[in-house]
Amino acid sequence: MALRMVCSSVLRAGTDLAVNNVRTFRNSARVCRWTPPLGPMPNDEVESENLESLEKYRSYTRYLKKAEDEKNTSVWWKTYRKHVEDRDPEHGAERVNIGLPRYRTSRIAEVRERRQIVKDNKKNIALEQATRLRTFKIPLDRVQEGWERSSGPFQIQRLADHYGVFRDLFPKAFFLPHVSLGISYSQENGHRVHYGNCLTPTDASLAPQVGFEAEEGSLWTLLLTCPDEHLLDNEAEYVHWLVGNIPGGQVQLGQELCGYLPPFPAKGTGFHRYVFVLFQQQGLVDFSEDARTSPCHSLTDRTFKTVDFYRKHQDSMTPAGLGFFQSQWDESVTNTFHNTLDMKEPVFEFVRPPVYHPPQVKFPHRQPLCYLDRYREGKEHTYGIY
Repeated sequence: MALRMVCSSVLRAGTDLAVNNVRTFRNSARVCRWTPPLGPMPNDEVESENLESLEKYRSYTRYLKKAEDEKNTSVWWKTYRKHVEDRDPEHGAERVNIGLPRYRTSRIAEVRERRQIVKDNKKNIALEQATRLRTFKIPLDRVQEGWERSSGPFQIQRLADHYGVFRDLFPKAFFLPHVSLGISYSQENGHRVHYGNCLTPTDASLAPQVGFEAEEGSLWTLLLTCPDEHLLDNEAEYVHWLVGNIPGGQVQLGQELCGYLPPFPAKGTGFHRYVFVLFQQQGLVDFSEDARTSPCHSLTDRTFKTVDFYRKHQDSMTPAGLGFFQSQWDESVTNTFHNTLDMKEPVFEFVRPPVYHPPQVKFPHRQPLCYLDRYREGKEHTYGIY
């Protein structure tokens, strides 16, 4: 009896071993049938066992050069950029710089100036004493001037790209705002226009005070437009203010082509962008075709496209400054529609879809005791927390 049990155990173990071997062989055969890659894989030439072969990557310059070469090398697999380009063919397309050329001083001169400033600061006893006693105050005006002269235009350009200003006003183009605009709707600092800050239509009810540094004898054009406000055409804009042939930096002495109109974002449409664009003129420009009757209270006459306006005068003007703010509906918009534009105020409402409830189950698992409240019949429901 014992011998029979031993023999049966040996036979059962042998059968299991044979079945496992067959399964292993089947999986191995399945792995062997996998399709090999169409080409070399990334870092295929790197030998991880031979560390001496990686010495050429120790230098950052060599590594950067190698990374640039790999970036420009065509590969057989589909990259993320290829996926995005297939979905949006214009993604990453090269844009044209339509702004003023950037004149930068030599790097050697900048380094020498910086070193000279450091030497002068080290010899300044009063500066050392104020720093030690923690009474030193940094002049913010000088910091602002340095920022506007160095990295300011590039950061403003990135902000404009983030808010889609260039995409909607100058398709496939951009510019560096070298001229800094000082736009204020009142004497308070809270009503100044920066780069995407929020102001109410009540704050912007009157024309702002605009200032910028300009050479004597130069001519400029100032534009205020909104790419989000048009009620009939999504591709069109409404011009809120247009002043041309501005001598120097005195906006009040320029030729007002279209009177100022306060923002009127319709109720329920969220925040709208209001963009100030400053153009530098090559000389006196004839704006007779762009002038509107004063006062202009017709939205049809105020329909505008910045790119068409620039293309018409691109030989005589160049964009040089930029500033924009956001605004949404308040009570003053109703007054603007009724009294200024003499029309009914459009109101947009968001119709929320009915609340979705998954199909009811007969035996809900780990649900609250008020699970059945959402499926009760009748108009008045006592929805619980779920």
